[in-house]
Amino acid sequence: MDIKTIKARLSTSLDISQLLPIQQDMAQLKLPGKVLLCAPTGSGKTVAFAIALLRSLKQAGKGVQALVLAPTRELALQIFEVLRPLAAPGYKTAALYGGHSFEAESRSLEGNPDIVIGTPGRILDHIRRGLLSLFGVTCLVIDEYDKALELGFRQEMSAIVGRLKNAETMVLTSATKGEIPQFVSAVDRTLDYSESPSATMPDIELFEVLSPAADKLDTLVDLLRTFDNRRCIVFVNHRDAAERVYKHLKRLGFPAGLYHGGLEQQLRQRALILFDNGTTPILVSTDLASRGLDIEQVEAVVHYHLPASAEAWTHRNGRTARMGASGSAYVIISDHDKVPDFLPALQDYIPGEQHDILPSAVATLYFNAGRKEKISKGDVVGFIINKGGLTAAEVGRIDVLDHCVYVAVPAVKARATALALAPHRIKNVRVRVSQLKED
Repeated sequence: MDIKTIKARLSTSLDISQLLPIQQDMAQLKLPGKVLLCAPTGSGKTVAFAIALLRSLKQAGKGVQALVLAPTRELALQIFEVLRPLAAPGYKTAALYGGHSFEAESRSLEGNPDIVIGTPGRILDHIRRGLLSLFGVTCLVIDEYDKALELGFRQEMSAIVGRLKNAETMVLTSATKGEIPQFVSAVDRTLDYSESPSATMPDIELFEVLSPAADKLDTLVDLLRTFDNRRCIVFVNHRDAAERVYKHLKRLGFPAGLYHGGLEQQLRQRALILFDNGTTPILVSTDLASRGLDIEQVEAVVHYHLPASAEAWTHRNGRTARMGASGSAYVIISDHDKVPDFLPALQDYIPGEQHDILPSAVATLYFNAGRKEKISKGDVVGFIINKGGLTAAEVGRIDVLDHCVYVAVPAVKARATALALAPHRIKNVRVRVSQLKED
């Protein structure tokens, strides 16, 4: 695909009219070639490597030409949501990841996709079952390869890369420069944006919040009551702690969500959608949410537990103050904590005015049909406006998945809208529309 076509699709599909330097470099990169791209989440690297991948594509319908490996399901899905509209309609894209229907993935592979995105374990599973051939792959992307190694995917990635006989273009991405794994041949060029102005957090304030007790729940509650439902992530170090903190906040009436690796994929995906669209502006999470998530307008992060490493500290804080935006990080510390040396100087936290605990002003409508039923965002908007009685301005974020749709709407109108839509069909498809509960 030529760069002129790619830029046109970036404009129409993603509303990107001006390339960032990192993206411009990938647009001008000599292909075929092998490059290490060092850039943090939020720096535009997904679009950057997507440009290189799209440039490598040849005639459609001849089998898989490009393979993208991602360390987590969520990151694989986010990459899919970027690449799919850019590649369509000429090229097909498939996503393969754990927690997803294996049968549905097999059917998507039978459709002869040109681009495959997935987690190493699931990709290798399809290969070993003879459902996925890598013979025609000429472009390989390993996104956040350092995270994939950290999560224990070395053997799977090595086995996959060993099957790539014709991959002339390769992009490895990482937050910082690190050792290139042995199963990957040497790169031709390194593009390092880890310290570039666009990759830094220019306006983040760091606060120390003192907790009089080792159990920090009361301190957390007092802090969150000053936020007035600002979007924030509360980081803890373990899954059981995440469950405990989440349940406590829910009992008090906070609009909170829960996210950790022990949850089923559907629940993890739903938690991110409700957080991203404002239904649950508080997300309690382990460090699983510290990397690979592209969520805008996170105004604050709270370190309920002190991070275990300098890397965790950096990635947690990287959820806020992204792409030039401002943000705050709050570190709750008690006398029982051993403060690590990597923490910088923190400002004393001066408590602000506490507000009543109120539900979110946003609610989510759930449609039990989605992309596979040929339903698009445009269909949903028209349906809600024409049959549900909402204005265009009242229809918030829309997430269209394979077999369902999530729509953010004003909480005070959610139930009435769902009832108004119930008797009607969308594109002659009978759908069940309900208000999704936060739990």
